[in-house]
Amino acid sequence: MQGYMAKALKSRASKQYYLSPRQLILTGFESPFSNQLLSTNRWVKLANSIPWDALVSTYNRQLGNKFTGAGSINPRVAIGALIIKHLCDISDRETILQIQENMYMQYFIGYSSFSNEVPFDASLFVDIRKRLTLEQINEINEKILGIIGKADMDKDESKNDNKEGAPVDNSNTAENVTDNINDAGNDTEPAHKGSLLMDATACPQDIAYPTDLNLLNDAREKSEELIDELQANLTTAKPRTYREIARKKYLKTAQKKKKTKKEIRNAISQQLQYLKRNISSIHKLLEHYDKIPLQKKQYKYLLVIQTLYDQQKYMYDKSVHSVEDRIVSIHQPHVRPIVRGKTNANVEFGSKIQVGLVNGIAFLDELSWDAFNEGTRLEKSVEKYKARFGFYPMEVLADKIYCTRENRKWLKDKNIKLRAKPLGRPSSKGALSIPVRPGERNPIEGKFGQAKTAYGMNRIKARLNETSQSWIASIVLVLNLINIIGEALLSLICKLTDWIKYNISYRKFSKNQICVDLNSSP
Repeated sequence: MQGYMAKALKSRASKQYYLSPRQLILTGFESPFSNQLLSTNRWVKLANSIPWDALVSTYNRQLGNKFTGAGSINPRVAIGALIIKHLCDISDRETILQIQENMYMQYFIGYSSFSNEVPFDASLFVDIRKRLTLEQINEINEKILGIIGKADMDKDESKNDNKEGAPVDNSNTAENVTDNINDAGNDTEPAHKGSLLMDATACPQDIAYPTDLNLLNDAREKSEELIDELQANLTTAKPRTYREIARKKYLKTAQKKKKTKKEIRNAISQQLQYLKRNISSIHKLLEHYDKIPLQKKQYKYLLVIQTLYDQQKYMYDKSVHSVEDRIVSIHQPHVRPIVRGKTNANVEFGSKIQVGLVNGIAFLDELSWDAFNEGTRLEKSVEKYKARFGFYPMEVLADKIYCTRENRKWLKDKNIKLRAKPLGRPSSKGALSIPVRPGERNPIEGKFGQAKTAYGMNRIKARLNETSQSWIASIVLVLNLINIIGEALLSLICKLTDWIKYNISYRKFSKNQICVDLNSSP
């Protein structure tokens, strides 16, 4: 019955066509209370600032087939719902309910009037995440950087070129500079522009804290389920698993508040023996079949259990606590331990990301489930900067771990300044490297704090490998979309300030006349 209801909800998903935001105006939205929506609402501001055409075109390319099959849901509805989910840091089901109840959210996702129906079934979020991969979201971020019209990436040149009271020239933005370079068609190396701020952090998954004893118990219970599945279609005697005895022995140690190393080691040894017996029973049962009768998900569990047993047996025999590609969750075997060395979290379990910050826009340069040394990623991030904009950055701000001798030499050969502490003893004559002043690296640390505290990057709840990557990339996208509102307000304030200066300098209006003109100006 539940499956039928879920299928019915999927069939009721919104099939309305995508309309450009230029065709949807605020006064045309019909609310059930016969009132117009407030233009100062955050969802209205964000809806009018997001480059929907760029997002929709990127999303549509992942659909694959435009001519056969049922029509897809409105791309703006899908992307808008994903933005709402991460912006409010709520679950998939709660997101659907919030959209159903909130008319401002419905305006944000492109509805022309208020509707009491749900936009789509919550399970479709999985498919949406699979379509918006890491590469697609990075492409959207690049378009955002060009659309919001950032000021000149080389701030020093813009200060010298712009005189006081003169209008600001926005022709040297990141997007326009890239276009000019591509159109030129010459082979000369373009001038370095802008600055690149980079850092790495861990994104923990929403899993229980893994211990060897708990992992072996989970694997043993899953192996018992596989034995029951295989035995259901056979008439042979069911192999003994000793599941009740194994469970009691596990709880006898696991429920103790204080456990000695000897008790833990003995409990691990017992669970290893039970798990080994179950794996052997599974292989004997499989011999009765012409082909493996297990489903894809069940067969994956079998492979994970066998790998987990080999790893735990190796660590038990060698009396060590680490092994290559260690499995910390049988349900999410792609998750790896990430050693951070922090006081409150020495080890986190999830993925590690490398982020580059350019003029307030964050780019997810790399996402890996294996721990990596940040120093080996500097060259790759700088090359990605050039691939995006057509030129190298003028300077790089990085943490100490990035500033190896090899990286310093590579940056020097590329004529890129490194804003970091120089090697060796401090010299009174100065150094080639320009040290970073306190607070200059705060923007990227602030981005990490905002993403983890406000948008849930410190607890990724997706379970699959690809959906977890999309979850993280979507949070980075939300960070950049929020930046759009701030840029739009800043641009409005700057234009207003220039207008007031012009009237005071040339027209010599009084304060009262300026107030009247402000009320009548567009």
